[in-house]
Formats: sequence, structure tokens, C-alpha cells
Amino acid sequence: MTKTEKEIQKKKRKVDLVVISDVHLGTYGCHAKELSKYMRSIKPKMVVLNGDIIDMWQFSKRYWPKQHMQVIHQITKWMSKGVKIHYITGNHDEMLRKFAGFKMGSLTIDNKLLLELDGKKVWIFHGDVFDVTMQYSKWLTKFGAHGYDLLILINALCKWILVKLGREKISLSKNIKNAVKSAVKFINDFEKTCTDIAIAKGYDYVLCGHIHHPEMKQVTTDKGTVHYINSGDWVENLTAIEYHQGVWSMFHYDEKDFPQEEAEHDEKFAEMNNQDIFNKMLGDFSLADKTDEKIKILET
Repeated sequence: MTKTEKEIQKKKRKVDLVVISDVHLGTYGCHAKELSKYMRSIKPKMVVLNGDIIDMWQFSKRYWPKQHMQVIHQITKWMSKGVKIHYITGNHDEMLRKFAGFKMGSLTIDNKLLLELDGKKVWIFHGDVFDVTMQYSKWLTKFGAHGYDLLILINALCKWILVKLGREKISLSKNIKNAVKSAVKFINDFEKTCTDIAIAKGYDYVLCGHIHHPEMKQVTTDKGTVHYINSGDWVENLTAIEYHQGVWSMFHYDEKDFPQEEAEHDEKFAEMNNQDIFNKMLGDFSLADKTDEKIKILET
């Protein structure tokens, strides 16, 4: 390990819990490079991968860049260090649902998770169970996913042109979602369904993903109060949820927040291919199963 790498290790932020969702590895819209930088910048005790991490709907052998492999490598590095990792299945990685309950070292696969954090109950799930189109028109949803990926590609081209012209970047997909009334209603209905059920169950927090709309807010109805949190995504918003020392916060990726030392890592990484990364991943990998008494896993 070089001196610079040791300095980066020392600068890692400690986080009790980090929640990452909707990464969509294997698609053109995935910001794997930025996610990898974020993952290397923190030292979590527990990680929740809340669905759609690998996009199995659109997965192709022809498209799996090194940056996507690097994200998988970082997950296995956490495993090798005994970091507790919960993989919650989503709709784009629904094939993993048949493996619910599977455990390998510090990694577990489940469809939902109930945690107790400092005496508060936190209900975590992906959220597609409340998507009506997922239940009755899955073919339409999959068709829409391909259209969304195409929109992201067009959006990337527009951003590149705007940067060259010295103009401010825009997000076509965000603007479309914000402008279409049915999309806004869908988000509102989704949040209401989640919070109503969470209040009925007596949970303090409900945390999900799926809709690519990062949010943190307290919801109060005549039935009670709950905190609603959505972790967003790594396609448009580049967000994650962190919990540390009793405080919830939302991380928004910004290139300016990362040190220049990262350039050395990127340069070294550029010389590697997927096979090199895979070999390194095997070398780093060792099974560990450490638990943290502060965080309790409850039966759902």
C-alpha cells in the first residue's frame, strides 16, 4: 500500500449504517465510478443494499465496464472485513428473491428488513410491492425500463453538449417526471401507502427506494407519525442514506467533495481489466461474521 493510499484509509468517514439502492449496474445510466468513490470514502459498520443493485432486466455480457466491477469489488472488500451487509431484493434483481434467507459470511439476502436502531424500529424494503404496474403489467414496466435507459443516454449527450457550450446541465428525466402529473401522483401515492402501513405497524421509520426520488420527511396522520426516507438512486440523483450516532442524513455526491488523492487510485485502476479486478477480489475476499450490539435485527 502506497503512502497516498494509507492517507486515504485514515480519512474515511465512520458511518454506523449506509443504505444504497437503485444502482442498476449493467446499464449505461449507472454512475458506478462515482459510487465507487463514495464507497471508498466511508467506513460503515452495516450496509443495506436496498434493491436494483444489478439490473438483471437489461443485463448484457457486452456491457460490463471496469467501474461496475469495481463496485462489486468494494462490496466484497467490506465482506472480507466483516461489515454486515444486507442485500434487499428489488424488481430489477427479483431473480434473487428465491434465495431469500441465504447467508454467506457477513452477507445475507432478504426481501425486507426490520432493524432496531437506538430503540427505534426501522422498516426497510425496496418498494416495488406497492407498484401497481409491477403487479399487473410487468411487461409494460420492463418496456418502460428500456425507454428510461435510452432517455438517460440522450440526457448524457445533452449534458456533454451543454458543458461544451458553457451552459448549465439539465436532467431530462427529472424534468419529465416533475412535469407529468401522473408521475407526481404516483410518487405521492407511493409515499402515502408506505407511511400508512408503517404507522399501522407501529414503526418509527420506513425506508425504501424504487422510485428514484430521494426524500426525508416526517409524516403525521390521524393514526400517528412516522419518518419516511427514500434513498434515491445512482442513475440520476447519486444519493445514499447514512445513519451515524443517532442522526439520519442524505448523502448527495459532488465531485468537489473528494480529495485529489483519488486521482492516483483512478490512474492505477485504469491499468486493470475485469479479470485483474476479479483476481484482486478473490485475493481480498475472506468470510467474516461480526455483529454490532448497537444494531439489532428484528423479526418481521
